[in-house]
Amino acid sequence: MELIGTALTMSDLVSYQDGAVVSKTLIDKKIGTVTMFSFGVGQGLSEHTAPFDAFVHVVDGEAEVSINGKAQTVSAGQMIIMPANIPHELKAAKPFKMLLVMIRA
Repeated sequence: MELIGTALTMSDLVSYQDGAVVSKTLIDKKIGTVTMFSFGVGQGLSEHTAPFDAFVHVVDGEAEVSINGKAQTVSAGQMIIMPANIPHELKAAKPFKMLLVMIRA
């Protein structure tokens, strides 16, 4: 599938797979990445830190996102920024898809 110069629907870029996390890198440059993810129920990214801010846009479904131990629900159409060097994690309460944008400083 050609990504450059083609109008595409973000939610169609990755499919759901039961019990799995699926990802597709859309842009991978020295200055940052843009990646689509899908998460099956109960799947997620365990607590970690990153040396740069991470912008997450939930495209479909719903995720529980914890930043520095404070949990909140982020639903389709919403976004959240996970700040650099602060512990964060996310988990699928139900299947969800997200666009992750990370820009290296």
